[in-house]
Amino acid sequence: MAKGKDARVIVLLECTSCARNGLNKKSLGISRYITQKNRHNTPGRLELRKFCSYCHKHTIHGEIKK
Repeated sequence: MAKGKDARVIVLLECTSCARNGLNKKSLGISRYITQKNRHNTPGRLELRKFCSYCHKHTIHGEIKK
């Protein structure tokens, strides 16, 4: 029988510097990545350092709700 909740969930990562700046005039949008995390190993919010194509540099991308 299948369990009710799966351990792996799909999460969205969003650039924190683009979101904080409120889409400044130079940037056209907010950088987002899709990834998976294990809910048992990482119960808190996931934060990874990824490349933002709008900021043109590596920034911290934090987990957001779908």
